[in-house]
Amino acid sequence: MSTPRPRSGLIDTMTAASIAHRFYVAGRSKLEIAEEFGISRFKVARILASAQENGLIKISFELPFPVDVEQSEQLRTAYGLRRVLVLNRAQSKAERPELRRRVGVLAAQLLSEITVPGDVIGLSWARSVNAMAEAIRSLPKCPIVQLCGVQAGMDMRDRSVETVGRVAAASGGDSYPIYGPLVLPDRRTTEILRNQPGIAETFEQFQHLTKAVVSIGAWQANESTVYDALSPAERESIRQRGATAEIAARLFDADGNALSTGLAHHVLAIPHEQLRAVPEVIAVGYTTPKARAIDAVLRSGIVNTLITDADAGDRLLQHVAERPLH
Repeated sequence: MSTPRPRSGLIDTMTAASIAHRFYVAGRSKLEIAEEFGISRFKVARILASAQENGLIKISFELPFPVDVEQSEQLRTAYGLRRVLVLNRAQSKAERPELRRRVGVLAAQLLSEITVPGDVIGLSWARSVNAMAEAIRSLPKCPIVQLCGVQAGMDMRDRSVETVGRVAAASGGDSYPIYGPLVLPDRRTTEILRNQPGIAETFEQFQHLTKAVVSIGAWQANESTVYDALSPAERESIRQRGATAEIAARLFDADGNALSTGLAHHVLAIPHEQLRAVPEVIAVGYTTPKARAIDAVLRSGIVNTLITDADAGDRLLQHVAERPLH
């Protein structure tokens, strides 16, 4: 049983409140306050710290964006990322379609702020990236490049070609689509399409990319565009090789190592080496079923920025606590 803290008297409480008001509201320095009260600046610091511990001072952040600052910073530090945006807990309590929209809006706000003229932006298709595209209102003029082919069976409005077109329209820059399927039956077909003039022009842009927005997929049904495009036998074969996560049709094991499964020769997608060379890679990964996949991708070192939700953030902190990055 813990011992209750002794309550400060009226005079000590009023003194602490006066010091706190001068420091936090009036913007006075600790040295100035110390001189006014005839005490050392170290005692001023102790009084301020004690006032926080006793609840006299409560510091809160009223962000104009629905981001959990504390969890975002914890994840950023744990994984060594440039930035992390975690949708706050209140906003994370939503059905998946609405959660996807909210994460997409956050991604749109970020991309709109960090894009500068001269950027070349790559987009891999995913419903979350599509939600981002719908939320973008304007961007500096720059080329928008499709990173991988079209998944079969998608509605026209949701296809990657249309997603790239929407973002290019917001930017006013050139659009570089891939008019071809994501997964192809064999290497020869892939090479033939890869050398088609329109597709070859898009692939040429990969070396110029300065930013990319990708979605993190888990190697399970309905959680990866590549997984859903393969036969059951192919899925199982790749799973047995250790596939845990996927971004832009590139596969990773649980430790973030790139997997060589032969699939690379059957997809129209940015090569692994060129994706790794992009200076700014923003990954959208959300919901707890994808937490291990997100963890795997973050261990790969490809991603600089993560956008996720609070529940997935909780799982990620558990995973990285169990297996800290070295």
